[in-house]
Amino acid sequence: MPFPPKKAALILIGHGSTVNPDSSTPTLQHADAIRERGLFAEVHCAFWKEEPSMREVFYAVKSDTVYVVPNFISEGYFCQQVLPRELRLSGPITQRENKTVYYCDPVGIHPSMTKLLLHRADEVAQNVPRNQTTLIIVGHGTSLNENSRKAIQDQVKLISEGGYGFAEVLDAYMEEAPFVAKWHEMASAPNVVVVPFFIADGLHSFQDIPVLLGIESEITAAASQMDVFRENPHVMHGKKLYYSSAVGTDDLMPEVILDQVKDFDQKHGIQPTEPSSSDPISPLPSSPFTIGQIQVTPKDGKWLLHHLEDKGQEGFLAIDMTPVAARKIAMMDAAGNFRAIKTAPTLKRGWLLVLNTEAQLRLALDFFYPAALGFWDHHQNGTLQPVHLRETLGRQTGMYRFANTIKDEQAQQMVACECDAKTKCLRRITWQLAETQPLTVLTAEKLPPTAPTPTEIPLLCVEACTHLVSSAREISKSNFSAASVAKD
Repeated sequence: MPFPPKKAALILIGHGSTVNPDSSTPTLQHADAIRERGLFAEVHCAFWKEEPSMREVFYAVKSDTVYVVPNFISEGYFCQQVLPRELRLSGPITQRENKTVYYCDPVGIHPSMTKLLLHRADEVAQNVPRNQTTLIIVGHGTSLNENSRKAIQDQVKLISEGGYGFAEVLDAYMEEAPFVAKWHEMASAPNVVVVPFFIADGLHSFQDIPVLLGIESEITAAASQMDVFRENPHVMHGKKLYYSSAVGTDDLMPEVILDQVKDFDQKHGIQPTEPSSSDPISPLPSSPFTIGQIQVTPKDGKWLLHHLEDKGQEGFLAIDMTPVAARKIAMMDAAGNFRAIKTAPTLKRGWLLVLNTEAQLRLALDFFYPAALGFWDHHQNGTLQPVHLRETLGRQTGMYRFANTIKDEQAQQMVACECDAKTKCLRRITWQLAETQPLTVLTAEKLPPTAPTPTEIPLLCVEACTHLVSSAREISKSNFSAASVAKD
């Protein structure tokens, strides 16, 4: 059944990474595919480890109705605890501020994931008879949440009982039995297809699993620097082993995302409605302006964007005319290092974007600096709600739950170091250490603007990022270790 267009926003939630782009790339690509189809008024992404965060993304959303779809495999710790906490959700349907937020199930548990698994298996083992093939679906495996295995076991049952013709269908895991390293003992057929049941091709599917399978003898290059699937089939243990890329990278994944939205509507009786309101959008400057390290110039009905330090060199720059090019430019610095912090002062030079419409400009700027325009809109309208550092640290759970034990003086110095505008981040900090305790270490370039200027859209920070939370955790751990040593 065709997907009916919605006058609503869609937010895809991914995990993200601080070390490489491989974790977030599928989520971003699926969002692009859905955005191009014009099915939603707006499509955004948010991440646990990248920008924008789940707290930040709502500043970029204008629609009053929002569908949130976790691009996660299982109903585990993140989907049940972390995401609702960070998104400030009270259940499947949440009313907050002037928005209605619909929290859908994660994509990995939808029955239509079966067709992606079959597509992956057929793609990697073309013309290999299914009745002579063992299909192994691989997950991480953990004892922390009983639901972490359920999505895989459900798919094993669906394919086994669905008449798809495989000799056998098995589940296996990296860190608990049945172990994927025992694949050759588990499989009875002469051909074995291994499909990682992950959202993205990251360190597990590119590095860890190949070693466990015996394809590689040791950990190799990072995911974005190699193609581990280049040598299929691998003849090992008297069998032919076919190793697939992660199921979540499949081109059919946007359909699963849309299926989760349709299922949510059906389950909760949601009927199409006209939007009743939307957040105000502040106009962009009509004359040349800067944002971060970017110069924006309106010219002949178009918008020209380039690095501030390339001013006067426009005739010698590489030209692109698509907003998505902005994301590619912002992904790596000049040395080829991943830019996990998009507001770091490391944007590379040598490019020129020529965009035809303001909508394209806004999308490109959102790729360069996620949610920055939304922050500025809310700042000007007096609706920005900074979250103080102690509040951010205090709501952490799991391995980060001790982060808030950091001492005040240590927290002040941490902010001064980790948020330095010259080396770390260009954002201007709007939050304090605590509600009645200001940050005393901020330089003038880190303070929020007191009045708007027609030639600059400042980059604002509304809450401490995941990098600060991680630093606070490490400092708190050091305090605990030092105290333990002193006590002994």
